[in-house]
Amino acid sequence: MRLALNSFLYPLIRRIMPSLRLNAPDSQPITPPVSVYDLPIQTMDGSTSTLEAYKGRKILVVNTASECGFTPQYTEMQSLHETHADHIAVLAFPCNQFGAQEPGDNQAVMSFCESRFGVNFPVYAKCDVVGEHASPLFSWLSDPAQNGWNSQTPTWNFCKYVIDEEGRLLSVLGPSVSPLDPSITG
Repeated sequence: MRLALNSFLYPLIRRIMPSLRLNAPDSQPITPPVSVYDLPIQTMDGSTSTLEAYKGRKILVVNTASECGFTPQYTEMQSLHETHADHIAVLAFPCNQFGAQEPGDNQAVMSFCESRFGVNFPVYAKCDVVGEHASPLFSWLSDPAQNGWNSQTPTWNFCKYVIDEEGRLLSVLGPSVSPLDPSITG
């Protein structure tokens, strides 16, 4: 049933959200009222961390899922990591909120990412990305009172958020936008 549902949903989602692209107003980064670097992030091993280690680099935040039609984007995310790790931190946040497409536990997610796609960029603990229980990072990404301008929550798996070297949210990109898109790599 899941495969049939995915076969139906994937083309539909590509038509509905092919080019979601939101940029900071006037293309000027806005200093956020709340620092993204101070937010608690759950790691795969259950400990708490922050994004402090990524100061000075762009950050690409992606909500991911192992059983999604966009899952092959892990290959592009790995390529981006290998090519631009000095300048762009690629961070994956598995989520099971869209189509129940990330059913495994953290260990299963990490095993899948490593064995299927050779992922060696940071993959954080599964989390909610929308709703009342959204992780602090995803709450920050979609709350203008915290990030300075954006209210767009993830609309499906593989939505992308680009944060600049100073912790300012630059853009929000839909699931069908490639992680290698010039708006990310440029």
